[in-house]
Amino acid sequence: MNMEKPNSKSDLSHVWESAPERSPVKDLHDSLKPREELERVGRKNLSDAALIAIILRSGTPGKNVIELARHILVEFGGLEKLAQADHTELVQHRIRGLGPIKAKELSAAMELGLRIATRTKKPFSAIRIENPLQAYKAIEPFAAEQEQENFWVLLLDTKNKLIREPVEVSQGLIDSTPVHPREIFTEAIRYRAKSIILVHNHPSGDPTPSSQDLKITRRMIDAARLLDIPVRDHLIVGWSYCDPPSYLSLKEHNLIDFEG
Repeated sequence: MNMEKPNSKSDLSHVWESAPERSPVKDLHDSLKPREELERVGRKNLSDAALIAIILRSGTPGKNVIELARHILVEFGGLEKLAQADHTELVQHRIRGLGPIKAKELSAAMELGLRIATRTKKPFSAIRIENPLQAYKAIEPFAAEQEQENFWVLLLDTKNKLIREPVEVSQGLIDSTPVHPREIFTEAIRYRAKSIILVHNHPSGDPTPSSQDLKITRRMIDAARLLDIPVRDHLIVGWSYCDPPSYLSLKEHNLIDFEG
């Protein structure tokens, strides 16, 4: 399920999907050209596929660079796994259009990103959670590509900052996970959280909530009132390598009354 993005955000995935399959980039509309889009909206607002397309520069006969970038992301299962692959692994996948030279250039760009992330990574206690996207970014490294359904809780202080990294409170089967209020609130009380955000993943990739998801959320909200530790939201995470990422906030979609 796609989440709404700010108007300034570049979300080219929907128009790229409808782009002519064999159109070279030069023949596409400017809004479909990654370099022109970077100039228009800035690098922070480009999708993963658009940034990779800029590094690759060109596609192959029958597949423009945008389509090639999407193909590479799908082949490796998302940006995070792509970043872990060295240039020899990139070549071994035998993706047409990703030869030894482009593989080295892409691998070098990924390594620079990893080094920057390592050197500038904030401790979880410094991360402020003000909206569902920020909550998703905090949980994504833990929830990405899970093959079973897990449940986490984000513990927040009075300034909506994470007290520590997301706490896994339950680990389940392929399509469900048992969770009880005592598991959630034991951790919240232990770390003196002032509020919490619930998170679980759907291994199917579809973040649409089930009736059981809604039932569990209401149960947690009722328990939270007794303990005076409000539940601020419940986030359901799907496939992380979708563009944009697949997640859903029950609060943002008004599926649960968290304030009542």
